[in-house]
Amino acid sequence: MSLFRRLPKRGFNNAQFRTEYELVNVSDLEARFESGATVGRDALVAAGLVRQRKSPLPIKILGDGTLSKKFIVEADKFSKSARDKIAAAGGEAKTIG
Repeated sequence: MSLFRRLPKRGFNNAQFRTEYELVNVSDLEARFESGATVGRDALVAAGLVRQRKSPLPIKILGDGTLSKKFIVEADKFSKSARDKIAAAGGEAKTIG
């Protein structure tokens, strides 16, 4: 049997270096919160959109859905479409962390 078939196969795996996020869509914010609300980690946990963990994951807001209410949203990361939709509705997207 040739040498390359006898040696163990190992390679690079990016799983230990990637960052996992808690994902929330703007349509979920529209459905769960009133206009003018400040939406942060505590509010998202209370609404059931984000799990409460011993070591919490960072939160990322995605732009899926429509948004007509004005919010002040505080999260670790925003997609470009989510930031645009929040600003178009008259709200503010604040990056924390």
